[in-house]
Amino acid sequence: MAAPGSGKVVYEQEGVFIHSSCAKNDDQDSIISGVLRVIEKEAEVIVDWRPLDDTLDSSNILCAGKDSSSVVEWTQTPKEKSPRGSDHQNNYEAEWDMVNTVSFKKKPRSNGDATTHANGESKWSFQFSLTDLKSIKQNKEGMGWSYLVFCLKDDVILPALHFHHGDSKLLIVSLEKYVVLCESPQDKRILLVNCQNKSLSQSFENLLDEPTYGLIQVEQLDRRKTFWAIHHWKKLKKDPYTATMGGFSKVTNYIFDSLRGIDSSTQQRPPSEMADFLSDAIPGLKINQQEEPGFEVITRIDLGKRPDVIRREPVSAEEWTKNMDSEGRILDADFIKQMIFKGGLCHALRKEVWKFLLGYFPWHSTREERTNLQKRKTDEYFRMKLQWKSVSDEQEKRNSRLRDYKSLIEKDVNRTDRTNKFYEGQDNPGLILLHDILMTYCMYDFDLGYVQGMSDLLSPVLYIMENEVDAFWCFVSYMDQMHENFEEQMQGMKTQLIQLSTLLRLLDSGFCSYLESQDSGYLYFCFRWLLIRFKREFSFQDILRLWEVMWTELPCQNFHLLICCAILESEKQQIMDKHYGFNEILKHINELSMKIDVEDILCKAEAISIQMMNCKELPQAVCEILGMENSAVTTPDSDTGEDESVTMMSRSASTYQNISMPVTAANGTKDNAQHMAVTHIAHRLTPT
Repeated sequence: MAAPGSGKVVYEQEGVFIHSSCAKNDDQDSIISGVLRVIEKEAEVIVDWRPLDDTLDSSNILCAGKDSSSVVEWTQTPKEKSPRGSDHQNNYEAEWDMVNTVSFKKKPRSNGDATTHANGESKWSFQFSLTDLKSIKQNKEGMGWSYLVFCLKDDVILPALHFHHGDSKLLIVSLEKYVVLCESPQDKRILLVNCQNKSLSQSFENLLDEPTYGLIQVEQLDRRKTFWAIHHWKKLKKDPYTATMGGFSKVTNYIFDSLRGIDSSTQQRPPSEMADFLSDAIPGLKINQQEEPGFEVITRIDLGKRPDVIRREPVSAEEWTKNMDSEGRILDADFIKQMIFKGGLCHALRKEVWKFLLGYFPWHSTREERTNLQKRKTDEYFRMKLQWKSVSDEQEKRNSRLRDYKSLIEKDVNRTDRTNKFYEGQDNPGLILLHDILMTYCMYDFDLGYVQGMSDLLSPVLYIMENEVDAFWCFVSYMDQMHENFEEQMQGMKTQLIQLSTLLRLLDSGFCSYLESQDSGYLYFCFRWLLIRFKREFSFQDILRLWEVMWTELPCQNFHLLICCAILESEKQQIMDKHYGFNEILKHINELSMKIDVEDILCKAEAISIQMMNCKELPQAVCEILGMENSAVTTPDSDTGEDESVTMMSRSASTYQNISMPVTAANGTKDNAQHMAVTHIAHRLTPT
């Protein structure tokens, strides 16, 4: 729909009234009917209200103009200044009869801005840009018609708009597509614009509003592309998780394409500044590793030859049952984990074995103990589910956090794996279960609640379990591992990116140096991989295989970081040979989604782990990342002049290298054959 004049109308509501006492009898209110619109106009979003009746007294026209600071300015008629105190303007009565106490006149305009209504045709009309909006005040519940009052950044308060037909909340929803709104701590009726208590907020405000940065020159760029870029950077500012789901490359493409469209030599933002701009999107990730505890300078080290790795077939139902006693105990959990790591599980086993891998079922438990556990957990689950199910509409109105969680969950559930038959179509039972489990998790961990991205972690688990209760408790165990990824300070993400950088530098310092030269050394393009454990990078069936392998916690700690290294190594040649810059790297990594061979990457990651474990001079920082608590210590300059060595491997690594793999002979008997007979010894150089 085209807006009056120009622009696109994204919201329109008739029956929006201004109440005034401008009739001849001051005790009698005048109600002015109008139309409220939200308009996308080039790189700007405009809120516009116009009366339906133009026969009103012209002395009461509301006029707006823009001064040099681009903030809407209102001019008060001197002879009609209100005798009332300023406190009066802050209460509800002031919002009702503001037009009676303060009348306005046209402010002379010279810039052709339509908001001044110089032709006088639209009496009482006003419009303002969302960039000028400071806050929105809502009416109290039960006070008749709903109304909204807009307060601008220069503290000018516009007349209250009364929604006689309701739907004021639809306007709020429309505005939230462009600005961040949150409740004022002092008054829950007031929604503040762009309020964030995170450090990234001011950074984005400065970058988007400061003209000296030269990122966006609105007058010169393709307006449509510029608006798109600004809108998505605001989404990134509001929720880094959601923004990374959409991919950084699209945003940077639009920004860079717009800049190059004029004069790339003068208008293009320097790559170093662009990298800084992106780094501010993720709080705390602009990392100086030398300030991090335990930082160790990693010099070039000969890691030795990387072995070839062959994966086996998935664990069969027969292999699983043969490793269980008559009461249902697993005879050798380490042996089973090793087989799963090397080949994954056949699909028929996943529903049972995933409960063990995720920690829902103890490995040493009997069949009867597991049945009793499920009964207890079923009762516990439905008690928590009843907590949110029994919340009345009135209670929900007074619980903003629960409303927010519910809104986010409903939004995410409707777009999670909808091409999978388990979730496709309308009113799908799978979608209902997905929603109910996530809502119940909010009751289980109300401090964390729901964060976008968590539905991606639950979806495969529910798909396998096909049971609400079992899926919930498996998801709880998975979230115990992933909790730090979703916390507000994002410490888990920061730590993982630092660790990944450390590992990649050890494996290929030249590639790391190239990435740094392209302002990509912080590895932000891996953010989505780490956040939801590659869920968007592999096909649905491949992610089932990948996750069950990672859940074994073999062959070392943080194996998922070695998977990142394996993917990056696979893409290194193309990135360097084609001289990809900052934007091209982001785009290339983003476009790898659904194109990665899971078995190939698992082989490479396992080979990297073996190569590192065999290294005799593995840096201490790397030992700690991989969980090798005390590796072999070599002191060539000891007092005796002889080498001293003590070998002590971490539990996970020693388990991985000592287990004998089963080989089933033709007659059905088993022989023990040592698989990959490699002595996994890691060393770190220690001064005397």
